[in-house]
Parts: sequence; structure tokens; C-alpha cells
Amino acid sequence: MPVSELVRLGTARPIIRWGTSVLHTPARPVTDFGGGLQELLADMFATNTAADGAGLAAQQIGVDLAVFIYDCSDETGRRQTGVVCNPVVEVPEGNNRRLIEFGEGCLSLPGAYSDLARPEFSTCRGQDQYGDPLELTAGGTLGRCFQHETDHINGTVFGDRLSTRKRKQLHRDHEAVSTHYGANWPAK
Repeated sequence: MPVSELVRLGTARPIIRWGTSVLHTPARPVTDFGGGLQELLADMFATNTAADGAGLAAQQIGVDLAVFIYDCSDETGRRQTGVVCNPVVEVPEGNNRRLIEFGEGCLSLPGAYSDLARPEFSTCRGQDQYGDPLELTAGGTLGRCFQHETDHINGTVFGDRLSTRKRKQLHRDHEAVSTHYGANWPAK
């Protein structure tokens, strides 16, 4: 199903929180690109929209599959929307590597943000919603999203990349606003 249809269909699902085992375990590869995947993707777009997110991995709604969706701007400010199944991210190394520190959050620990340095650009390879190969290179929020969501696919939450002090502060910040994010958030 085209992305333009996936973003119109679907139902928002509850987003699970850090500490749930599916978020800390590498996901299974996507091998079936049929109707079940298309329904999942539509629900992921609906969930991401309801949560006002930049991207969402299937694991964040409790589904153990290596797929994420994105809906955010690239380094030029242009909005980009799409799907990546079985993602692999490459970031520049050596003299081509430039880190950008930016406030990052996660829909699975809503309301909390911490500065995290990540490479300015990233290249994401995988498959689209039909199983066709794709390769995308981006900076800005989209380039960071590729890295963040692929981390989820690999069983890593961005807090794993923070110092102990920053991670503890992140959890305190989430606890301070957690009453705004009920157990079924953002589903209604």
C-alpha cells in the first residue's frame, strides 16, 4: 500500500515504555510484506501522528518486527514520510564524521529529553513496505531518526547512549510529567 494511504488509515495503539523486554531485544526480520504488515504500518503511522512523533519502531507498540516509520523533516527542512523494513544504518567515519548535539526524546519515555551527540548525516538501507530495496541518506531530524529508530530495531533505547547521570535525570524528567501519559497513551 502506498505511504499516502498508510498515513490515512490505521488506529493509534498504546506505546509501551522503556523496561519492557521487546524494547531491549533485537527485532525479528520482516519476511512477509503482505496485508498484516500493511495494517501494522497504518497503525504505526496513526500512533506516531497521535503522539506527535518523528518516527516509530514496531517494537514501541509491542510488535517484535524490524520495521520503523518516519514522518519528519530532513536537513533542508522538507518533510519526509516513509517506511524502512530491516534497516541497517551507516554513519560517516574519520574526517567525514561530524557530531551534532541535540535534545533527543523517545515516545517510549514521553516528556523527557536529553542532549545526545549523533553524526550529522546517516545512510539507511533496507526495504520498503513492498519488500523492494531502498537506500536513503539524510541529515537533520530525519538523519537522527534513522539512527534512533534503527537503535530500537537493535534493542537499544537512546538512554543506553547517555551517561549514568544524564540517564537518571531523563527518568526523573519523565516521572515529573508521567501523569500526562496514561497507560494507553496515545490511543484513545
